[in-house]
Amino acid sequence: MPNNKSKPGPSRMSVYLYIPNIIGYIRILLNCYAFAICFSSKRLFAALYFLSFVCDAVDGWCARKFNQASTFGAVLDMVTDRISTACLLVILSQVYRPSLVFLSLLALDIASHWLQMYSSFLVGKASHKDVKDSSNWLFKLYYGNRMFMGYCCVACEVLYIALFLISSKHTENLMDVVVTTLKQGSPLSLLVAISLLGCSIKQVINIIQMKTAADACVLYDTEKKQKR
Repeated sequence: MPNNKSKPGPSRMSVYLYIPNIIGYIRILLNCYAFAICFSSKRLFAALYFLSFVCDAVDGWCARKFNQASTFGAVLDMVTDRISTACLLVILSQVYRPSLVFLSLLALDIASHWLQMYSSFLVGKASHKDVKDSSNWLFKLYYGNRMFMGYCCVACEVLYIALFLISSKHTENLMDVVVTTLKQGSPLSLLVAISLLGCSIKQVINIIQMKTAADACVLYDTEKKQKR
């Protein structure tokens, strides 16, 4: 007789203990300690923060390798990314003037990703990275090409870390520091220039993402009312 018993799915606890999710918990601990010592040991902070960022790629690889992708893991991943970046931007807003630059980047980052995540689940998509139906080529390139997406994300984090490391006091002018660093003609100048380009592209994509997600929410509302 054929066996009609379905294969049991993973338990709730087993999902919490997926390898990529465990890496996510480690990322949180690394970030907590890093921010606790950020002003007393800048280099250790930078090393721990960047290690947490690298683990973001590692947990994605593990999810695919061990077939342990989960909605909880995706949300944990995004929340960890957003909070860690937000904390660093808040610190930079206290170090540089005008502080509004970093606070605006913080607001844009959270708003665009939250809207994108919400609008994706609203229309029944399995992932917020599913943008095949978008008409914007840059937006599709960002989520469709891992190398390009990786460059933009790494560039942002490297630029923020570099700005924190080269700051010497708590009231520096951002533009003066960036221009002075770029004029030095050093390896640091090249690193800042490459990171600044990638970070700028990332902010443009964030604006596109926020507008695209808002349009999706409005379209959902319109179609819902038309069905009544």
